[in-house]
Amino acid sequence: MMKAQIELPQLKILDLGCGKKKRAGSIGVDYSDRHNADIIHDLNIFPYPFESNSIDQIYLDNVLEHLEQPMRVMEEIYRITKAGGKVKVIVPYFRSLWAFIDPTHKTFYTVDSFAYYDPRNIICQRYDYTSARFLVEKIVFNETLTNKWFKRIIVKIANKYPTRYESYLSHLYPLDDITYYLVKQ
Repeated sequence: MMKAQIELPQLKILDLGCGKKKRAGSIGVDYSDRHNADIIHDLNIFPYPFESNSIDQIYLDNVLEHLEQPMRVMEEIYRITKAGGKVKVIVPYFRSLWAFIDPTHKTFYTVDSFAYYDPRNIICQRYDYTSARFLVEKIVFNETLTNKWFKRIIVKIANKYPTRYESYLSHLYPLDDITYYLVKQ
């Protein structure tokens, strides 16, 4: 007896600001036609060329810190992402040398930078700057970087106790980047 093949729906994944390293299986969006973008669009121009509630996953890998209006960008991401959709944002950590070495960086990020979007967080409840709502599911330091043995220890501590790391150790042992795993509400 043959079982019927079940066709799974294909996820619609965007790699915003993909540059020359577009993620496999994603639709790359970038302002430059010199990169691997499938769609040429300046992420500082709104609205983005996607229907509301149409995207399953979005990646912003070292992009958000370059854009003029990061809160407006997150509102646009909120608009185009499906309910329950996932967003992964990687940015330089504010204590990192790399955060300030690049003259094109406009914003800097801490453990609580995305608390403004998370309705469970007192920061979001107190400072209602935007209607975009994302649950912050996880924060990870130096996730995509190779770390030597001592830095691996600091990363392990920072990932287990991010707020304590930021308050008590980050000025002594600064890490390089921070990744936020978000889910649209």
